[in-house]
Amino acid sequence: MSGRKSKPPLHAGSAPMSAARLVATVGGLGRVPLAPGTVGSLVGAGLCLPLLDVGWPLQLVAIAVLTAVAAAVSGRAAEELGQPDPPAVIIDEMVGMWVAAFALPFQAYDLCAVFLLFRLFDVVKPGPIPRLERLPGGLGIVADDLAAGLLARATWWLLKANFDFL
Repeated sequence: MSGRKSKPPLHAGSAPMSAARLVATVGGLGRVPLAPGTVGSLVGAGLCLPLLDVGWPLQLVAIAVLTAVAAAVSGRAAEELGQPDPPAVIIDEMVGMWVAAFALPFQAYDLCAVFLLFRLFDVVKPGPIPRLERLPGGLGIVADDLAAGLLARATWWLLKANFDFL
């Protein structure tokens, strides 16, 4: 015996997480048992804070890059997990939250408002949003959240434009 102990796996009996699943679950945070989509949205809100301080063109580039990465890793993770849209995949919630926060002023009030609107539209899925889930692979996983983010951002803009007390 060499005297060295091997480290036990994080979860006994589970296979190691692939890089795609690690990114798609945002470092494993998507595996929380309660409300993983809300966790992903909160992480997305936190990570988009630095973007609120830069111009909208840079925000748009960041959203495009995150969307492309999210579609790729979400599709791969879904294949590995054998589910069309696994609840553990939460990077799509980050995309939706970044879209909802696009070109927002750097204020907690606005970020909280679009967070709540995004969660509402992501859960309720109004209008044609459910059709987007039928797109193939990672595109279908990400597209409905992207649309919910767009709807949340447009709704908040309309509310603020028409109601002075907001």
